[in-house]
Amino acid sequence: MMEQTSATPRAGRREWLGLAVIALACVLYVMDLTVLHLAVPALSADLQPSSTQLLWIIDVYGFMVAGSLITMGSLGDRIGRRRLLLIGAAAFGVTSLLAAFSTSAEMLVVARALLGVSGATLAPSTLSLIRSMFHDPRQRSTAIGIWITSFSAGAAIGPVLGGLVLEFFWWGAVFLLNVPVMVALLVLGPRLLPEYRDPHAGRPDLPSAALSLAAMLALVYGLKRVAQDGVTTTALVAALVGLGLGVVFVRRQHRLADPLIDLSLFRIPGFSAALATYGIGIFVVFGGFLFIPQYLQLVLGMPPLEAGLWTLPWALSFIVGSNATPILARRIDPAWLIGGGLVLATFGFAVLLGIEAGSGLPLIVLGSIAFSLGMSPAFTLTNDLIMGSAPPERAGAAAGVSETAAELGGALGIAMLGSIGVAAYRRGVDDALPSTLSVDQADAAQGTLGGALEVGAQLPTTAGESLVTAAEAAFTTGLHLGALIAAASSLALAGFVLARGRVGVLTEEPEPVDEAVT
Repeated sequence: MMEQTSATPRAGRREWLGLAVIALACVLYVMDLTVLHLAVPALSADLQPSSTQLLWIIDVYGFMVAGSLITMGSLGDRIGRRRLLLIGAAAFGVTSLLAAFSTSAEMLVVARALLGVSGATLAPSTLSLIRSMFHDPRQRSTAIGIWITSFSAGAAIGPVLGGLVLEFFWWGAVFLLNVPVMVALLVLGPRLLPEYRDPHAGRPDLPSAALSLAAMLALVYGLKRVAQDGVTTTALVAALVGLGLGVVFVRRQHRLADPLIDLSLFRIPGFSAALATYGIGIFVVFGGFLFIPQYLQLVLGMPPLEAGLWTLPWALSFIVGSNATPILARRIDPAWLIGGGLVLATFGFAVLLGIEAGSGLPLIVLGSIAFSLGMSPAFTLTNDLIMGSAPPERAGAAAGVSETAAELGGALGIAMLGSIGVAAYRRGVDDALPSTLSVDQADAAQGTLGGALEVGAQLPTTAGESLVTAAEAAFTTGLHLGALIAAASSLALAGFVLARGRVGVLTEEPEPVDEAVT
């Protein structure tokens, strides 16, 4: 890491308090991705959505976040990163109220979509504000470690806190958790957070913003359909449309005098290498962790809350690793620290290969701790390198691109490894299906492990136990394949990082101190 120079100003109490405020906002951003899953049974009974409406209620938030990140990151550079964050916080609070008191499925879909658009302001605004608040490289590394921690904390406490709220209140109360935090951000933000905008930025290009949104919506929707239904015509068409619109978007940026994204960012070696490492790292973690919650509930028979508690070790490991990384980075070259962490993650994924149907909880805990600790340096330092290598006036756009890479990496990991797991499951279950099953029962048993468990409970004891045993073994095989691919990907990524680090690509270069523009 770059050594501190006497000319580099250091952050004080105000900046660290401001970091605490924006970290809390990021906790809620992640919670909204997961907390609704617990409320699905209650809202289904109340609003009675169709199956298609229910899918959109669950998924539209993530779709709109993914589609809006690039636009919001670039918009923050133009109108002011603090201003955009406060506008987004106000919108997030209002739309949370709209979601909480929705009286129909259609109203809730719209509210969740608006939550996604407003939520897309949070990640790029907060990350680019860190770039403005913490000029000292060591302090910035620590701040980004805390920023990464906030996402892990949101993923860890979301299901637990949501479960507690649902014990005493109606389903809409899970959205009310957002309101007091957003009010606090609106009150404290102007006092604790600096403003920064690019004084030479032009107006946002609205056609580029529309192309970006449409491309990401189509691509992420296609990947999501692959994860749910396998490779279908609908999924392929959606993904191809998304890629085509993405090509049109890129070509338009080349022609514009003031593009939505400055494509010259990708010609900065450190930026491109760190961005690729971050996106692939997200792919590895999402894909590798995909089967574990289902295994805990469906194979080991844990209730949702207990299964959620057993996922805490990996979340806590990310928190520990993210905060330890800046300290280790003072003594270890970033490339070696990231590469060594990825080797540890490879070991963690390899541990999961020892899981057997009906057993393996200690291996899940050990493996998840290992790969969480191992991936932490990659997530913390790549974001640090991305923000450090981008010009100060393009920090918002860089943050938007970084988070978009993460969204795509996660969607691709779930789609690819999910479809491989589904294929392995179906192949393993086919030979164990009793000939007496109806077409609907056979489809249910072949579709998911949960379906096989329901069908098995309806069969005579011997036939039911045989089907359940075969289904659990097939699901475990899918878990093994996912872990194997994640391990191989992690090891290959370690080789890439170490190779790029050997030629100095993943080493920060001194950058000029950027002054806040108000």
